[in-house]
Amino acid sequence: MPDRDMLFREAIGLATAEEMRRDESVFVMGEDVGASGGIFKCCEGLFEEFGEERVIDTPIAEAGYIGLGVGAAMTGMRPLCELMFGDFSLLTMDQIVNQAAKIRYMSGGQCKVPLTIRLSMGAGRSSAAQHSQSLHALFAHIPGLKVAIPATPRDAKGLLKTAIRDDNPVLFFEDKMMYNDSGPVPEEDDFLIPFGEAEIKREGTDLTLVATSSMVGLALAAAEDLAAQGLEAEVVDPRTLVPLDKETLLASVRKTGYAVVIDEGVERYGTTAELASILNAEAFDWLDAPVLRIGAADVPIPFSPTLEMPTIPSQERIVETVLSQRG
Repeated sequence: MPDRDMLFREAIGLATAEEMRRDESVFVMGEDVGASGGIFKCCEGLFEEFGEERVIDTPIAEAGYIGLGVGAAMTGMRPLCELMFGDFSLLTMDQIVNQAAKIRYMSGGQCKVPLTIRLSMGAGRSSAAQHSQSLHALFAHIPGLKVAIPATPRDAKGLLKTAIRDDNPVLFFEDKMMYNDSGPVPEEDDFLIPFGEAEIKREGTDLTLVATSSMVGLALAAAEDLAAQGLEAEVVDPRTLVPLDKETLLASVRKTGYAVVIDEGVERYGTTAELASILNAEAFDWLDAPVLRIGAADVPIPFSPTLEMPTIPSQERIVETVLSQRG
């Protein structure tokens, strides 16, 4: 079956519908996911096909319905909960961090929590400080949780289907700036992308750009700019932070000798720090220079576009960072 071009949000909806048809224990729950199709329209058409018992509109009570999702998962269901903004996950920390992440271990494996939580992330929409954060590193810090960060419609479909079938709680982060991005997506029902398998999005020999989520697109664009200046950059997308495919990242850096890690989360104590630490420690003998990092500024995200955009990584900043190191 050939691939079909679709939007990132359509790939999310297709993956959800396929898994709901395949497994009656899968259901969707969240604010405005019913007849309105969700704030970003990722659930469009689900209510009409599956009805109100499997596509459940919830009150504005994130802690409540994530708690319901944990309970439903413990009793054999496979809930897919949508938090329309990732920032709202902070209202659910006990349910996710102290319950979902730990029950399987505290019960000696007698209980499992096959819960998937979809969250948006990222700045760039003038949504201000409480609706623009990228909090994926926070959950990657918690043992017992898996964290997926797709960068393309294809990855969104394949990773979401894997998340729904996983017997562990998964945090599935979607950059809200990518919902209307388009790309080829396999239409077969069993198209899955295994967790813990990074992908080389562009081959290169002179340096490695490790990029996550929407930063992958920026890295690819920066790689074209660098190619015009005689530097061939390899772009590597981890696709999941937990589990992390260290070997693909390390193999790329051992080949090129240089690395820059790009992530939209705040740079301090974030994803860039962890990935750079791994590369510095485990590829040290192959590195010709220290691993560099590009993350968001250490400030609450402003509402004004003029102030907002300089706080997050850009294509130009990636090029400038590489050239500053390579002379």
